[in-house]
Amino acid sequence: MNNSHSAAYAAAGVNIEAGYEGVKLMKKHVARTMIPGVVSDLGGFGGLFAPDLTGMKEPVLISGTDGVGTKQRIAQLMDRHDTVGIDCVAMCVNDIVCCGAKPLFFLDYIAIGKNEPEKVATLVSGVAEGCVQAGCALIGGETAEHPGTMTAEDYDLAGFSVGIVDKSKIIDQNQMKAGDVVLALPSSGFHSNGYSLVRKVFDVENCDLNEFYPQLGKTLGEALLTPTIIYVKPVLAALEVSEIHGISHITGGGFYENVPRVMPDGLCAKIKKDNIRIPAIFKLLQEKGGISERDMFNTYNMGVGMAVVVSAETAEKAIASFQANGCDAYVIGEIVEGSEKIELY
Repeated sequence: MNNSHSAAYAAAGVNIEAGYEGVKLMKKHVARTMIPGVVSDLGGFGGLFAPDLTGMKEPVLISGTDGVGTKQRIAQLMDRHDTVGIDCVAMCVNDIVCCGAKPLFFLDYIAIGKNEPEKVATLVSGVAEGCVQAGCALIGGETAEHPGTMTAEDYDLAGFSVGIVDKSKIIDQNQMKAGDVVLALPSSGFHSNGYSLVRKVFDVENCDLNEFYPQLGKTLGEALLTPTIIYVKPVLAALEVSEIHGISHITGGGFYENVPRVMPDGLCAKIKKDNIRIPAIFKLLQEKGGISERDMFNTYNMGVGMAVVVSAETAEKAIASFQANGCDAYVIGEIVEGSEKIELY
């Protein structure tokens, strides 16, 4: 039994015992993520992991960090906290896999106004689910109670992940060429980006998030809380059967910011807008907010969670692999010569 207790700290608003109870409740969720390589158990001062380097000549570690952003305000308004953890993991591991790396482990950080063990454990259950989907382990984390600086119901969720890839297999710009095909990996909605604008347009503090929208087939709140798709396993599978020359994770900044990040000088991703399968939630936001098409494509993924550049010769194999792994990939454009790194037409 833990004898740690501070009456003075409790009087200041920090409940140490609640922290211990939260760790106890979350252990069953963390256990779901255990994979070969995990050395440490939850509760130590650091998370230990021994990677399997078999077959790797020059192993390279790749890390990524991110948070959920203001999407978590929707979770707080709806008092549903089991999905935003998936978003937190997704925003990190989806970045890592763009380099061709396999995520190994994840750590989370929860800042919360009042430490309610059940709520914290529910948040961690979402993180654990994201780790299971990504095939990585949740080997540690931190919960910090912030009385006086956050309201009791408020929290902020962030984290980071580390992955590994053999240096010779890192996806970079060197192999990309004119004639390559650009594939779309469909998104589930806004993912975890642009929610400050989403919240403003829908006036989420005052609207009925439980209102059913026929065009969405669900309530507004359900649509806005839909978790980010984790693309790790489909991408790693496609890498085994096709020549992937570039992967862009379409996050904040949309197409105009993220696609150019993987484009070498002299080449342009020419993307046909009519080919993009835009989900109804984007059209609803654009219409309700009077947002220009340019701003929509410069803020949101518009239904494309990842843009994958693949050789024309192996494009069909890539599409078949993605589809076999639950990702309905389709063609949205091609790589051409040009000074502009992206053209939407």
